[in-house]
Order: sequence, then structure tokens, then C-alpha cells
Amino acid sequence: MAEDKTSLTIGQNLLSFQASLRQAGMSLEEYLKQSYFNKWLSDEILAALRIRTTLVVKAHEFLAQEGLVNIDRISFSLITDPLAHDVEHVPTINYKGQTYVTTHSMIYHKFMACHNKGLKGIFVDSPNIRLEIEAPFGGQRGKYLADFSQIDIEIKRNRGIGLDEYLNKPEYVKEVLATDMDKALNFFERLLIYVLKAIALQNKAELDLLGVEIDVPSSPFPRFYLDYGKKKYQCKNVEANLGEETKSQVFWIIGLLRENYDLIYPYLKKDGKVPLSSVTSEMIYNYDLCVKSLPSTEKGKMTTALEVLSGAIREWLFEPIVERLIDNKILSTRPIFKDGNIENIDELGSYGPFLTVVASKDENGQPLFPDTLGGGLGIERMLYAMLRGNKIKKIDDITLFGKNPDSAPLFLF
Repeated sequence: MAEDKTSLTIGQNLLSFQASLRQAGMSLEEYLKQSYFNKWLSDEILAALRIRTTLVVKAHEFLAQEGLVNIDRISFSLITDPLAHDVEHVPTINYKGQTYVTTHSMIYHKFMACHNKGLKGIFVDSPNIRLEIEAPFGGQRGKYLADFSQIDIEIKRNRGIGLDEYLNKPEYVKEVLATDMDKALNFFERLLIYVLKAIALQNKAELDLLGVEIDVPSSPFPRFYLDYGKKKYQCKNVEANLGEETKSQVFWIIGLLRENYDLIYPYLKKDGKVPLSSVTSEMIYNYDLCVKSLPSTEKGKMTTALEVLSGAIREWLFEPIVERLIDNKILSTRPIFKDGNIENIDELGSYGPFLTVVASKDENGQPLFPDTLGGGLGIERMLYAMLRGNKIKKIDDITLFGKNPDSAPLFLF
């Protein structure tokens, strides 16, 4: 019966949509041709899909060669990425008497997947459903999708730094983190260079058709701290303005205050916590990779920069993980453990099982939770960022069934 009611609701919504089209002087068939058929039959979408194939295949090839293993996709769970930016809501699924949330990203699953001691790291084509808020006043941002795919990557650091060192040896910890930060950026730079070289070589005809070029970068990519950009540009269009500072098609922005799992160090001190208002970019060990496109018709002039990959060294100790969740207002209370159970599990929402995992120790009393670094490369966002030009105007143009919140009142497929 539930399926019948859902089908009837969809049917009523389609009836209203068709009526609005008719009022505007358009039939449903004409709308389908304009919004779907014309794109499906175009040379441009075929070129974009061929480039997408090279991007995904070569990325997987690189990650496998690096010794990472592919894991299972998680489309719904009790827990997902809380996100630092606004979305309308998290969709839910009721199954076997339990309510689950759909995947914003597999962030917590990536951490837990790295427990095995013989494992170097993981990657997965993560499903992502984010009901992005529509642009105000009917604007077209061109870059958002409510349903998109991303290659999620997580790599073990195996540093074994405990709470005592965290609190009492800050200079040593900072030295380790600086080394790991360089390793993280270098890893993702090598990944991007590997992929862009392949696209430039294998997809020259498609790039020519779309009127764009690939300027394969060399490592290291330019790096900017966010605080530098915010101060210089008074917080206005920092991403775009920093992109204007470099001739490189790719660059990093480092130190963005956002998700609870991106490492801030130091955050806990022996005498308390560092206030979030006092945290600077140099204390935040995360990174955004930004990409510009290079249209062939305007030699040397690139489009504005777009973020295509976000990542970080992760919080790895139970105590700062809990405090970050509380300070980001994801949790209102700390877990109370007793005899392997959580006495206030009902107050923790979906985080009880995850925090039990984080708090678990081996037979020697050492934490089992892995210390990692990682990132997620948005496939559609990457394609759009590097292919924008005279042919590709918005993210819809490189997707067959793209659900851009700024482009349509109803997604038909």
C-alpha cells in the first residue's frame, strides 16, 4: 500500500507539472526534448562522457597501483557526514522498523574501513545525496548537484601518537603533522597529474570539440592559506581571487574551518580547549584543491576557480573527536561508557556505535581507531571545472541525469 500511495503522489505532482507547462505553451514532450533529448543526442555530452571515463578509470588505476583497496559503497546508514554547509534536510529511509539516513558522504565509514593492520588505505565511488538549497532569486550557480558521485580516498598514517604526546609534546606533534600534510598534498597532486596526463593524451579530440585545453601541472601546486586570502580580499570571492593570483590551472587552499573531523591542532590543551574563534589556518590541517578551465578560444585566459577535492588529516583521538562534535553542535552531551555499553546512548542520536568504535582499545590498552588522512574528488565537479568554455556552461551539460537545484523545479529522471 505504501508503494501505491507514493506512486499516486508522484502522479499528482506530474499532473501539476504538466499543467504548468501547458500554461506556458509547452507540451511535456517538448520539455523532454529541450531538457533531455537534445543533450543525450549531442556530441558535447558524448565527449564529456568519454573524458569522464578516462578520469575514473585512470584514477582507479593510480589508486590501485599505490596499494589502496576498493571497498563497498554505503548508500544509507545510521550515520553520515554532518556537513558544515546548509542543505535542506537529510533524506531518510525506513527499513525493517529502523530509520536510516541517506549518504551525504561515506566519511565515517572511510575511517572505520582502515582498521585492518595490513591495509594501506581505501578508495570507493561514494554515493552522495545532498539536497542543496536553491540559489536565491532564481540564480544559476551551475556547479551543484543534489545527487552526485565522488571518489573517496583514505590513507593510514600509522603515527601512533597518543593523548599524552598530543598534550605534552606539541612541537613534536606539529613536526609529524607538517610531514604528513606534505605527503597528503603530494599524493593528491600525483593522482591529478596522472589523470590529467591521460586525458590530455587520450581525449585530445574530445577536448578540441569542447574547445578547452589541459595544461598538465607539475608538483608542487601553488598553496594558499585561507587566512591570507580572507585578509587580502576582505572575505570576498576568496576562491576566485586566489585563482587569479596563479597561472597554474590547479592550486590548493589550506586551513578552512569546517567539519568536525578535519584536524585542528592544538585543540585540546592540558588546561582546556582552544576557542574556535582563536583557531587560525595554520592550525587547521585540511585542504581544498581548486581547478580552472583553459578555453582554447581565449589563449592564456582561464575561467574562475572551482573546488573539486576536499580533504584533511583527520582527528584520531577519542577526546578531541568528542569535543569537536560538541563544539560543532552535532552532539549536546558526551558518551558515558559502562561495561562496554553507553548509558546515555539515547542522547547521542546516531553517534553511539561510532563513538564506541573510536573509544575501543586492544588487549594492551592501545586505541584501535586508525589515524588517517584523505579526501574526496567530485567526479562531476571535476569534469565541469576543467571543461567549462563555449560549449559547457553549467554542470547539467556534463551529466545525463544531473539534478542541479538551480535548473529545474522537478527532476523527471
